[in-house]
Amino acid sequence: MREFILESLYELSKKPYQKFIKKSDAWKISINELHTYPTDSLGYCLADFLLKHNFEIQPKLEDHDVFHVLTNTGISVPEEISMQYYLLGNGKRSLYQASVMLLGTLLFPEHLQIFIKAYKRGTNAHSFHQLNFLKMLHQPIEKIQSTFKIQ
Repeated sequence: MREFILESLYELSKKPYQKFIKKSDAWKISINELHTYPTDSLGYCLADFLLKHNFEIQPKLEDHDVFHVLTNTGISVPEEISMQYYLLGNGKRSLYQASVMLLGTLLFPEHLQIFIKAYKRGTNAHSFHQLNFLKMLHQPIEKIQSTFKIQ
């Protein structure tokens, strides 16, 4: 039931967030195009992630899936919340993020230690949340992770 609440709120808020809040342009790239990148690249790994979970590219929200790939974070609701804590530790700040963290912490208090651990991991990484990942799709994922100390 807790997962359903957060997932429903996400689905209700996604379109207005994309339209009114997210300032970036949508990437004009398909999953098939991502799969043409070298197999060790961020683009290829992003395509694999999307296909593995039967996801589509969400216009203007592409960075979110890149965060999953770079931090090797799963897609369960507690893992999503954990990733927001990681990004907070990495310096990312947004009202949307704060909302997810607040509701997530209230709904999943038994995961608080995991959330705190994710925050600490984010503080140990060099700031990467603001990067233009579209321009980095050809880069080897391990190089990005090691350069920015992403664990």
